[in-house]
Amino acid sequence: MATAPVAAEPETEREGATLFAVIAGLMLVMLMAALDSTIVSTALPTIVGDLGGLEHISWVVTAYLLAQTVVMPLYGKLGDLYGRKLVLQVALVLFVLGSVLCGQAQSMTELIAFRGLQGLGGGGLMVSSQAALGDVVSPRERGRYAGLFGGVFGVATVIGPLLGGFLTSQIDWRWIFYVNVPVGVVAFIVLQRTLPARTARVAHTIDYLGTALLAVALTALVLLTTLGGNQYAWNSAFIVGLGVLAVFAVVGFVFAEQHAAEPVLPNVLWRNPVFAVASVMGFIVGFALFGATTYLPLFQQVVRGLNPTESGLALLPLMAGLLITSIGSGQLITRTGRYRIYPIAGSAMMVVGLFLFSTLSTSTTTVVLSLEMFLVGAGLGCIMQVLVLAVQNAVDYELLGVATSGATLFRTIGGSLGTAILGAVFTAQLTDNLRAAFPAGSGGGGLSSGQVRPGQVAALPEVVKAPYLHAFTDALDTVFLAAAGIAVLAFALSWFIQERPLRETVTTDGLGESFASPRPPDSLREIARSLSRLAGRDRTRAFIAEVAAQTGVELTPAACWMLFRYRENPIASFADLRAIRPVPLEALESGRAQLLESGYVQESPEGAADVTAEGDIVAERLRGCARERLCRLLEGWSPEDYPDLQKLLTRLADDIAEAPPERVA
Repeated sequence: MATAPVAAEPETEREGATLFAVIAGLMLVMLMAALDSTIVSTALPTIVGDLGGLEHISWVVTAYLLAQTVVMPLYGKLGDLYGRKLVLQVALVLFVLGSVLCGQAQSMTELIAFRGLQGLGGGGLMVSSQAALGDVVSPRERGRYAGLFGGVFGVATVIGPLLGGFLTSQIDWRWIFYVNVPVGVVAFIVLQRTLPARTARVAHTIDYLGTALLAVALTALVLLTTLGGNQYAWNSAFIVGLGVLAVFAVVGFVFAEQHAAEPVLPNVLWRNPVFAVASVMGFIVGFALFGATTYLPLFQQVVRGLNPTESGLALLPLMAGLLITSIGSGQLITRTGRYRIYPIAGSAMMVVGLFLFSTLSTSTTTVVLSLEMFLVGAGLGCIMQVLVLAVQNAVDYELLGVATSGATLFRTIGGSLGTAILGAVFTAQLTDNLRAAFPAGSGGGGLSSGQVRPGQVAALPEVVKAPYLHAFTDALDTVFLAAAGIAVLAFALSWFIQERPLRETVTTDGLGESFASPRPPDSLREIARSLSRLAGRDRTRAFIAEVAAQTGVELTPAACWMLFRYRENPIASFADLRAIRPVPLEALESGRAQLLESGYVQESPEGAADVTAEGDIVAERLRGCARERLCRLLEGWSPEDYPDLQKLLTRLADDIAEAPPERVA
């Protein structure tokens, strides 16, 4: 399976303001793409009130997720083939164009189509922004910045519904799309001026057939579950045709992946029981997460009478539970190495919470609903990162990248299909309920269509309002009961997750790992992320100290750094080293004294330093030991068998030896 060796080494090291600008631009595009997965949820009732089409409400979310899901596996390889700057800019243009058209939509059909276009760009923004990180920072720095990108993804997931509600209440629902335009333009200009245009290319065989078959299968399944039993009878020719098409597309996808040179999802992955279980559980987690954030605002606005901003705030308990348990469980896993208990406990909490959602009524209090939301969020937080962690801990190096991206891919697939399925359940149940409550000639005023703006419900006469709210709440209860039933399957599967000794490279620190943001299907990039967290910028001093101790060299990290600097520039003086970057004088003076006393460096009367033969030997021992230590971190992945991985280890060992003085003093 091809990898992208150039991804491990930036062509040009960016410094200072330039590096800050390009990282800020990349984080902006990640923020926009991640926000649009959840920002529309609190605006949906208002959108339906303006455009109609309550029966298609789920498609506003599904169209974006579905398009995003299909293209994400392609963008990483397209970036390697044609340059990440060009591919990222194309994705950004698609996303901004889709945002403008969404804001201009005059019907639900138009909005759904334009959300699909927006998703085609959004998938590229998520993957390409992270892939481009390797073009501007060294391997030692990568873990630090990758954590920031993951944090942006996590924050966007949390604040999306709140921001969507605020814009809808204070301005207009169309501004949840228009707001992307100025941000996108700024990001485009910044990246055009600062992101390097790489000339190196990596040859890939892109699995266009597999991607197309996956898109056909998912689209057919979504249409079948959305339209079946609503617009078309289940035994109609159209629905049966969709079912046949979905089956043939799935079979064709499996066959195509078996023969593709670089498959989107290699069939061999399904022989790994950990990947199989984690993928199905990820599907269910996406199902529950996007289902809850899509339909809870409907209850808050239609039944409880909250405005969009208030309904966004009302979702905070769910997000708080998700944040607390995802970060907390990650820290506990890192300390103990045990992770199997968390998806078991998390799926149990998810089942209970979703079942409690199915008991919602017009008399449900804020406190009760908040506790139920916190429970569901806490359950999701215990599951999300563990699924990726378990997969990474169970696959070989050559499958690491595609397995990691596959684990997050199934969560997105679950979100798109789950939202569509729950939308079909909601539409069918609400239609039946309203027809029963307001039969023809009953004076229901056309309420059987369900097309009522949230703000208009409170103005209905009590004789009409009460049965309408009862019918609406009962339909939502059915949705959550169906979701709880699916979550039971996740609980059953969680017992089959195998707990294996945790590799040192598999860590769970940070908000980004807690939310497991989508990533390029590249094994080398995943290894670079892991190693940079273990021996990168924030831990350089400890790593160098351990290497020096293991080598038997009694030098401080600052002295090690000075030794390598003197080797690079034999005529450098002590004053020259101090001029490189401002560092505590006592640290450099202590390192200088150590080097002179050990005989590793000699100084001329003019102050120029010269590394002795013994000093050269010690420096090479330190460099070699650092590389060996990095190799041991990858034990079980056989780094000696992969030239690109060997190259990364050498580059990272050199990078650590050249660590800036403020990090090793």
